Amino acid sequence: MADLKIHNLKKGFDGNEIIKGVDLEIRDGEFVVFVGPSGCGKSTLLRLIAGLEDVTSGQIELDGRDITQVSPAKRDLAMVFQTYALYPHMTVRKNMSFALDLAGVDKQEVERKITNAAQILGLEPLLERKPKQLSGGQRQRVAIGRAIVRNPKVFLFDEPLSNLDAALRVQMRLELSRLHQELRGTVIYVTHDQVEAMTLADKVVVLNGGRIEQVGSPMELYHSPANLFVAGFLGTPKMGFLQGSIVGVHADGCEVELDARCRLRLPLGGQALSVGDPVTLGIRPEHLNRSTDGSCQLEVKADVSERLGSDTYCHVITQAGEPLTMRIRGDFTPRYGESLKLTLDASHCHLFDGQGMAVGQPLRQVA
Repeated sequence: MADLKIHNLKKGFDGNEIIKGVDLEIRDGEFVVFVGPSGCGKSTLLRLIAGLEDVTSGQIELDGRDITQVSPAKRDLAMVFQTYALYPHMTVRKNMSFALDLAGVDKQEVERKITNAAQILGLEPLLERKPKQLSGGQRQRVAIGRAIVRNPKVFLFDEPLSNLDAALRVQMRLELSRLHQELRGTVIYVTHDQVEAMTLADKVVVLNGGRIEQVGSPMELYHSPANLFVAGFLGTPKMGFLQGSIVGVHADGCEVELDARCRLRLPLGGQALSVGDPVTLGIRPEHLNRSTDGSCQLEVKADVSERLGSDTYCHVITQAGEPLTMRIRGDFTPRYGESLKLTLDASHCHLFDGQGMAVGQPLRQVA
């Protein structure tokens, strides 16, 4: 078992609080991703778990054992760094065996572990090479292999793919996901890339300003963001936002008057809203559509478009000057400045109050 619990964890530097009271539970076998913008505290939180930074206050437990003040070497964790941190004068084999050799592990057991890790990662032909003879992706595999041979209770990854090119990042994402399925180990993974968070994680932890904004599965956070920050951070392209106010509240939903000269009835129930309350409506690119039958909810002007082959991301501007992105079929590209008539999928609209918090529960079943 490798259950990790964090209780009211805080960390300050020179009087500035960086981690501001984090509570989190990570269960055995989960792939948990810490995601957020630069400076949100995700790497600091990972280093606190690893023991590389001293905790100001709070507690970290691993399988019920308090490891808050335990040295990094005795926490039974293995960390993979962004910079690989390989010994340049050692072969791949020696890099992978070094920690085991220091611990006095039997040589036959060391060889067994290295052989097993090399087979999993496809490193068998590279065991006698040195790091300078390897590509970036191969070096990252060696760093992962060095962690695997230790058989830790928890794997810690600190932005391990950020130094790789785009194509190799995609390949390594697939390999990491496959590796987790094979090993079923507990993984904590830090990234600023929300695509990595959405594709790798069982559980996503969204951090902002040293606090946790929301925790949940990727699709829970995508379909039911708790606030404007989460809604705008997760999703590529990101969710569009329209300002407006409540003009009607009913048992089966509410009516919103948007600044973009559009009135919508939304199937959002159970919210504490009153007529006149300012709100922000959120809509994702795939839930905006061109009007083909004469109906129209929103008139916009086309801005630039991004053609990706199967899809085109069309950027548009509303009559209130608000930018939106629409995902449409790849063979359609509107002219710059062209007027377009759009419809919004009301069942997939999100509503946020004046403080940026999500309000109302969709009267639909989220898959």
